[in-house]
Formats: sequence, C-alpha cells, structure tokens
Amino acid sequence: MEEVQKKRMLSGIKPSGDLTLGSYLGAVKNWAERAEQYDCFYFMADLHAITVRQNPQDLRRRTLEQLAQYIACGLDPEKNTLFVQSHVHQHAELGWVLDCYSMFGELSRMTQFKDKSAKNADNINAGLFTYPALMAADILLYQPDLVPVGEDQKQHVELTHVIARRFNGIYGDVFKIPEPFVPKVGARIMSLTNPTAKMSKSESEDAGSVLLMSPPEVIMKQFKRAITDSDTENCVRYDKENKPGVANLMTIYSAVTGQSYDQIEEEFAGQGYGKFKPVVGEAVVEHLRPIREETQRLLKDKAYLESVYQAGAQKASYVAEKTLRKVYKKVGFLAK
Repeated sequence: MEEVQKKRMLSGIKPSGDLTLGSYLGAVKNWAERAEQYDCFYFMADLHAITVRQNPQDLRRRTLEQLAQYIACGLDPEKNTLFVQSHVHQHAELGWVLDCYSMFGELSRMTQFKDKSAKNADNINAGLFTYPALMAADILLYQPDLVPVGEDQKQHVELTHVIARRFNGIYGDVFKIPEPFVPKVGARIMSLTNPTAKMSKSESEDAGSVLLMSPPEVIMKQFKRAITDSDTENCVRYDKENKPGVANLMTIYSAVTGQSYDQIEEEFAGQGYGKFKPVVGEAVVEHLRPIREETQRLLKDKAYLESVYQAGAQKASYVAEKTLRKVYKKVGFLAK
C-alpha cells in the first residue's frame, strides 16, 4: 500500500533573546504536537537576528540553547528536522534573488519594519528593511504547505504569497503557495506588566516576560506582581476588552492546564485576583520544570547537539537545493 505523503510545515524563531513562555505557548508547544501529522522543519533564525547588533558570544550561546530547548519542549530530532539557518547557505542565496522580486513600496509598508526602525533609530540597516524577502526565501525554499505563525507575522506570510505569485507569473509554477497556520489557543501571550503588548523575548529583561529557563522563585514573583485590572469587580472572568490582564492570565492558565475559560471561572468563583495569580504562577512553574531540567541536561552534551544540527542542516540543504537549482535555472544563471 502506497504511503501518503505528509504535508510539510516550517517555522523558525530568532535567537535574539532567551525563549519566553510566550514563544513556547504560542509556537514551540504547538509544533511538538504536529510531528506525527506533518513533515516538520524548524530552525534557529540567526541570519534574521543580526538586523539588530548582537554580541557574537551571546548569539552563539542562545542559538545552541534554543536548539536544546526545542528538543526539551518535545521536538524529537528523529521526527523533526532541526537546523541553524546560517548552516544552510541556500537561505541567503534565495533571499538575494527574492530581494530582486520584492517591491520597495511593499517592503516599506511592513509594520514590523516601522516598529523596529523606531526602536533602533541608530541602526536602520538594509537588512532590517529587506528581511521579509529573506523570510519569504526561508519559507519558499522548502515548498511547505503550512507555516505556523503568530498573528504579528501574518503580514510577512501574505507578502511571501505576493512574491511567490509574482515569480510564478513570470517563470511558471516554481513555488508552492503556503497557508499561514495560526493556533487558536495560546497564540498570543501578552506581557505580565503590560497586557496590551506581546510578551517579547527581545525585551526579556522586562519583568513582564517569563523566560523558560528562569528559576521557580523568579517566575512566582513575576506572577504575583502581574498586572490584573483596575476594576472594582476583582473576579476572575474572561473579558479580553475590559479585563486584558486577567484574560491574559486565564489564557496562560488554560494553555498549561488544558482547562477551558468556563472551568477556570468556575474554579475561582468568589475568589479575587490575589488568590488567582499565585495559582497561575505555580501551574507555569510545574509545567516548565521538566523543560528547564532537560535543557540543562542537553546543554552538557555538546557533541549530541552538534550531531543534531549537522544532520538537520544536511537534510534541509538537500531539500532547499532542489528549489534553488530550479530558481537559478529559471532566472537564467549558468549551471555549475
């Protein structure tokens, strides 16, 4: 009996900061649940990280730590292709080609470019401007069916569609047009100190971002100090518009316990925020404990991690090269 070809899924996270609870619940936890259903490629997006100045030693450390955390979060290297973006040269090569098929106006409309330019006014470099074309290359190289993204990255996936259709319109059916895959639960975890802003790993020194590797006492302190809401009601009820702080804590609690919002409201009926916040903190601590301990164990085995990223890069390069060869032929480059 013929084996059914699995649909391919691809995503990556920049090692520009330490992974947070938001990165885990919004992305990595969902990735781990898809290995049986999809052919999955996940990478450390270190090429994207350098649009902002990085300390080289820290970047290397975080890249390796991120790989260890991917595995500790349930991404089995035997079932998922795990690799470092800069180890697969085809990303940068296709990125340049797609730069030449991306319009200036399209890139200038990207909201993330505007946001990052405001935050890095002294370093508005060309890479910061053109990185959506590299992101399009990251995706299109692997001809994936689905791209798991947060809501804030949907604009980039839409631009990837525009670039791919433009290229296909000129040269024929070269790129598969992938669909964005946005998980429904835990897709957007907000800061504990500012529940209207996303929990960010690039601002991980902020008390609102819970790091996967933080010790339990630090996590508990963060949850006890979490912003709830300034209403007089003081009851645990899901109302994202009027009670964003409580809604964010309920989203986190739901994601780590599997309870619905109705069940959470029932569990804490008649109890105030003071009772709710430490319970959420405890649930997060216990959920992250095995991940932190397994990451620490893996980081002591550098040879194993090296074997994982080398094998991953080899497989990723094999798949990527097929697409790049086709692109190079289409645009008129002489064969090697």
